[in-house]
Amino acid sequence: MSVEAARAAEILMQLSHPARLRAYAELVRAGNDGATLFELSIHLDLPKAEVGELCGRLVGAGLATGTGNGTFRAKGDVLREAAQALDRAQPVGSLLADYPQLKSYFAHGRLSSLPPTMSERYQQIGELFARFLAVDGVLTEDEVNRRLAVVADDVAAVRRMLVETGWLERDRAGTSYGSGRVLPQPA
Repeated sequence: MSVEAARAAEILMQLSHPARLRAYAELVRAGNDGATLFELSIHLDLPKAEVGELCGRLVGAGLATGTGNGTFRAKGDVLREAAQALDRAQPVGSLLADYPQLKSYFAHGRLSSLPPTMSERYQQIGELFARFLAVDGVLTEDEVNRRLAVVADDVAAVRRMLVETGWLERDRAGTSYGSGRVLPQPA
């Protein structure tokens, strides 16, 4: 796991605590004005000491800032950065950097939909998956499925798309797969 992904996991772990999540949500709602411990204790219906501990943890995790006068503010970009770090840590993330036009077909490193079959994007996503599979020799259907399952739920549809676009060839029995064509060199 990368340092960025570990940091994102830590942020999400801090927000998995229900009271901390409520405190963070209240700070986000307060916007740039922020909120004092007193205001937060009223909104959260918690003792001021407990709210202080919650805010201290949020500040420690980098999710909020605190001032000397007791006003706390949420750092909203932290969650966006954490989500982006987790997306980059996904196995297909580095390949998507070379295919920015295909990002809309993925959500958090997983294929969410395939483009229309007759489109140029269908061919491009086939090339992306061919690069992801990195077929060298012959693979069984199970091996192809296991590799694709890392980034796609419907492995049969992706496998079929790879065969239709010519990136994979299968034997007559449909049990073995090999590379259908040579991948172009990355630009």
